[in-house]
Amino acid sequence: MLSRVFGFSRRPFDSLSEQEILALAISSEEDDGRIYRAYAAGLRDSFPQSAKVFDDMADEEDRHRTALIEAHRRRFGDTIPLIRREHVRGYYERKPDWLVRPLGIEKVRAAAEDMEEQAHRFYMEAAKRTTDASTRKLLGDLAAAEQGHQSLARQLGLTHTPESVKDDERQTERRQRILTYIQPGLAGLMDGSVSTLAPIFAAAFATQDTWQTFLVGLSASVGAGISMGFTEAAHDDGKLSGRGSPVKRGLASGIMTAIGGLGHALPYLIPHFWTATTVAIAVVFVELWAIAFIQNRYMDTPFLRAAFQVVLGGSLVFAAGVLIGNA
Repeated sequence: MLSRVFGFSRRPFDSLSEQEILALAISSEEDDGRIYRAYAAGLRDSFPQSAKVFDDMADEEDRHRTALIEAHRRRFGDTIPLIRREHVRGYYERKPDWLVRPLGIEKVRAAAEDMEEQAHRFYMEAAKRTTDASTRKLLGDLAAAEQGHQSLARQLGLTHTPESVKDDERQTERRQRILTYIQPGLAGLMDGSVSTLAPIFAAAFATQDTWQTFLVGLSASVGAGISMGFTEAAHDDGKLSGRGSPVKRGLASGIMTAIGGLGHALPYLIPHFWTATTVAIAVVFVELWAIAFIQNRYMDTPFLRAAFQVVLGGSLVFAAGVLIGNA
């Protein structure tokens, strides 16, 4: 286990023979081609023009791989040693597409440019270690190609994704982010912040016991979070509505619901009742205005209307809790 973590079982790059360097280059080009095709497949439904960019980049990697295989066949025969980037100490790593794709289209383009830069550095070092003239020329040509294509994603984007298309893609990505994360999270935050006001402050003024009040707030917040999370995940699978993964929406809604309630429950960990209550009321004030801001920022709700709805509703629930607690 430790040998894998610290790279003791890996070969130093300087120890590779010329045949192993060619084999490493071939496997790297194969992996990069697969990654680009995975990017294209992941983007095709929502961003078809950008998917073409990565299709073209995968074709470019295939041409590099073919040239490298021909060089290996000419010098060393048809049997290519099995050596991959994870076998070489200090060699660059690639993030799998499932780690990059959720980060958004701009992050995927940036990842592609990093891949080209890393490949350029590899070919430069590989060319220095090669004595065969034709192989060295091939590696040098590939280094130059990778250097020229460090901005290949951007250059191909000019062909397939002009600014008008990029604007559309950014709007599509923003809309999907709102539907999958922000809208369910906002609904959860509103429910958690507002619905727990009455039980928490009713318990506070009825008992004037900060620990008991905290337990009521904790149970109400966690219970509401679980309920909202399951409800959001279960009522819509996202296939027809286009709202995205029900698991992601359920987590966003459930977590934000719990946070909304815990915000004004946590102050009751303070032993002094009136100090805890003052802090809790201040937190409620911040929560309600934060909800109004998010509605205005992401849901295009006029700020004054959002503030009126949220603050008025929250104030009514807060007043109900105080009245019940003092009854």
